[in-house]
Amino acid sequence: MAKTNLKDIQYAFTAHLRDPENNPAPEDIEDRRMGIYRDLFYNNVEGFLSKCFPVIRSIYNDKNWHRMARDFFSRHKSQSPYFLEISQEFLAYLQNERKTQPEDPAGLQELAHYEWIELALNVSDETIKLDDIDVNGDLLAGHPVLSPLACSLSYQFPVHKMATDFLPEQPPEQASHLMVYRNRNDEVKFMEINPVTARLIYLLENNDNMTGQQALQQITEEMQHPNPEVVINGGLTALQELQGNGVILGTRR
Repeated sequence: MAKTNLKDIQYAFTAHLRDPENNPAPEDIEDRRMGIYRDLFYNNVEGFLSKCFPVIRSIYNDKNWHRMARDFFSRHKSQSPYFLEISQEFLAYLQNERKTQPEDPAGLQELAHYEWIELALNVSDETIKLDDIDVNGDLLAGHPVLSPLACSLSYQFPVHKMATDFLPEQPPEQASHLMVYRNRNDEVKFMEINPVTARLIYLLENNDNMTGQQALQQITEEMQHPNPEVVINGGLTALQELQGNGVILGTRR
């Protein structure tokens, strides 16, 4: 019976912390003390969200932001116990649980993903191994290898430009293609790339035996470009720039 009572008290305690307006605190606990826990738990989570999603935070006024943060805190059932993965849980909440509100900007989920990826790369424990990489390899004759700390992303909305004074209501005709990577100084950087480079990266990531030349030839055929050399030369320049930034490590030996 004692264990059952303790369990009931624990459930009541955590339910109240999550949603104090709809769940009364356990009996015989001073409200002043409960208030300390209420503020501590919520403020920790809300503060972390504010730091991880600064653009989204700036878009909402205080009332709407705290209403969303509180809704996440009270309703979302996190799958991870790690504090650093709160941002990933918030992303899942936006994608799967939050009903669109009048104050939500168009492209909110994409903007959240864009902001989340910076933290994900910052805390990633992936290591770069060069044992099977020729850092001086021919990027056309060989298979260019991407860093495990680099992501090629495409968004319908221009998330890298969105701010309080720029919130498009509809996505533009052209998608935004971005390369996000952690450089040699462990700094997360963002680079806007064109659709051809995005397609090139996609082909190389999904075809382990494809050379840079073969990938660019396929793109030339897809574009029905009358001058293949223009595409190939432009693609080589893009690969070299990516390698200079640490996105491409070299070619597979």
